[in-house]
Formats: sequence, C-alpha cells, structure tokens
Amino acid sequence: MQEHVGLFPVSLMCRCLEVSRSGYYRWLVRLASLRAVRKLRVTEKVRDTFAEFKGRYGAPRIARELQEGGEPCSRNYIAALMRQEHIKARNGKGFRYSKPVEANIHVAANLLKRCFDVDRPNCRWTSDITYIWVRDRWLYLAVVMDLYSRRIIGWAFDSQMTDELTRRALKMALSQRQAKPGLIVHSDRGVQYRSQRYQDLLSENHCKPSMSRQANCWDNAAMESFFSRLKVELVYAAPFLNEEEAKSEVFEYIEVFYNRTRRHSALGYVSPAEYERKCA
Repeated sequence: MQEHVGLFPVSLMCRCLEVSRSGYYRWLVRLASLRAVRKLRVTEKVRDTFAEFKGRYGAPRIARELQEGGEPCSRNYIAALMRQEHIKARNGKGFRYSKPVEANIHVAANLLKRCFDVDRPNCRWTSDITYIWVRDRWLYLAVVMDLYSRRIIGWAFDSQMTDELTRRALKMALSQRQAKPGLIVHSDRGVQYRSQRYQDLLSENHCKPSMSRQANCWDNAAMESFFSRLKVELVYAAPFLNEEEAKSEVFEYIEVFYNRTRRHSALGYVSPAEYERKCA
C-alpha cells in the first residue's frame, strides 16, 4: 500500500486488502522490531564481508567471520540472508578427466593412499601442476602443499611446463621447511615428476616419492581442491592482462590470502598459518 500511495486512494486500497485505515496509519508510525533491526544490521555486515573477501566466501565462512567479530549468527541464517539479497559466492564446475598415456619409467608406489589427515608437519607433502590462461597463451603453476596444515609451502610459475618448474617449487618448500628423512612427497605420474633430475632432488633430501594411480585424480584430492578454489576465486574472476599481473595476483592469493587469511573447512575454519600457530 505504501508503494502505491498517490496512485490509489488509501480507503480504496484498505477495502480491497481488507485492512482498516487506522491499522494502516498505526503501521506507518510503528518502530521497527528488534528482529527487523537485527536483520538489517546483519545483512549489511554480510554485504561488507562478502565484498571484503572479493566474493570468495560463502555462508559458512561469512558466518565464522561475523561470529568472531562478535555477531552471533548461524550458517543457515546467513545462507537465508544471502539468498534474499541474491549474494552468491563463486563456485566451480566439475572436471572431466581423460585417461592418460601409460607411463612406467620412474613410477613410484602410492604411499600416500589418500591419507590426507596428518598429525604433524613435514610428514606428507603433495604436489601438482595446473594451467592458467593469460591473454593468448598458457602459463603453468607448480605447487607443494603440507597436508598437515594445507599450507602452500612451495610454488613456481613459468611459461614452460618442464621438470625445472617442479624442481623450483620443491626447492622452495625444502628451503622453508626442515624436512626429515622419510618425508613422503606425493604427485601424479606427470613426466615432470618422473624426470631423473626431480627424482634425484627427492633422493638427495631423503624424501620418499609417492604417485597417484593411473587416471585417478582422487589420489591427490587435496591438491585438486586447492586448484579448484584458486581457479574459482582468482583466475575465473577476471582475466589477466599479462604475465606480470598473473604472477602478482597468484602471489597475493597464495601468500597473503590462502595461507594467512582464508578459512579452511578441513582445519575448523581457520587459516593454515593460524592452524600451525595454534598447534605449535
């Protein structure tokens, strides 16, 4: 009725909607309920948090942010508000994996065996390579993750997908962590991981190589999950103009956002850095 005042007489609208005019005028001057006030306040905080994290957070993580900021709320309440406001976090698509060519040279056994839950650091690492399209060509990102905290401890970015790329990522991880003999370093069966130079680097540092079974992406599910979020939350959000911009954005995502800020569901919704600090 309030929206149509001026177009139709109030008395006519009251008769059609079967409400009293006195009730309508009382409603105009009535103060908003505590529930409505809270809804407006929380909705504004949801919008601000969603914008702060560049559309990467959905209801579970936004609810955690608000809870730690002193605003009591549930995941379902935040999800309902986001639906009403048409706020939706970025999400990915399912991937279809083609069967790779059989590779037998330097293939290691699957020592990891999908044991992604680790009770101490530098016990099991996992690694992989992904493709990133930049303007008119592909760039390649190799990453090493410590499964204990899901922290990215080594990575390398290049225009060529060679064993030098995987070696640089592994060297960075080894320089940041004190790896003990027997450390399992898992990967797929890519030629970069089966190369003699990469295998020699593992051997020199007393690491045990582990590889996924043929055509089985689930054997490296933790790394596949990281790449999925990287693509959805960064790569697909806006095209990179050049290689320098891509490297800068990937650095910011990994070192600033993912490792130190992003709430990880497998860690109880704390960041990898915070998880390591609490468990130190």
